[in-house]
Amino acid sequence: MLKTKIIQIGREIINTGLVAGTWGNISAWDDSKDGFWITPSAMDYLSLQEEDLVLMNLQGDILEGARKPSSEEQLHRVIYKRRKDIKGIVHTHSIFATAHAVARVSLPGLVEDFAMIVGERVNVADYYLAGTEELAEASAQALENNNAVFLANHGLVGVGRSVEEALKVCQIVEKSAQIHIMSRMLGNPFPLSDESLDILRSKYLTQYSQ
Repeated sequence: MLKTKIIQIGREIINTGLVAGTWGNISAWDDSKDGFWITPSAMDYLSLQEEDLVLMNLQGDILEGARKPSSEEQLHRVIYKRRKDIKGIVHTHSIFATAHAVARVSLPGLVEDFAMIVGERVNVADYYLAGTEELAEASAQALENNNAVFLANHGLVGVGRSVEEALKVCQIVEKSAQIHIMSRMLGNPFPLSDESLDILRSKYLTQYSQ
C-alpha cells in the first residue's frame, strides 16, 4: 500500500509540474519494517514500478530493492531521525517555492491553510551541495517544528504524518509562495498573528478530520 502511494505521488508531482524530469524524491516510513521506502535515483516517475523502490533503515542500509536509492537519502534519514512524528517526505523543485529558495527568503504564515498544515513559516536551509551530509543536517535543523523547508538554490522539502500529507504540504507551500510574491508586488503582506497561527495549527491537528 505504501509503495502504491509513492508511485501515485510520483506521477502527480511530474504531471502537475512540481518537478521536471527525474528530479525530486519521495519516501514513506514503514512501521512494519522499521525503515522507509524511497524512490530510486534518476528514474522516470511515469515508468516507475513498485519493485523499483528501495527500503532503507536509519543507518543507511538497504533492506530491500535492487535499485540505487535517491541521492538525497541522507536528507530523508536525518529528518526521520529528528522528527518521530513524520511518516512521509516529498522533495520538489516547484517554481514559486524554488524562487524563495534562490532568493533565500523565508515564507511567513500569510493564509489559513498554510498555517494549518505547514506551521508558522518555511525557513531557508543554508546552501550545501545536493546529496551531502551537510545539506541533510542543515535541512533538518532549519525545518524546526514546521512541515516544510526551503533548500537554498535548490528546492522544497515537505513532510507530514503520511506521504499524502507531505504532498499536500508541498502543494500548499507552492500556492502560498506564489501568493507571497504577488502580495509583495501589491504592497506589504500582513502575516497572521502568532496567536492565530497557533490556533489554526492546533485546530488542524485536533479537529480537521472526519
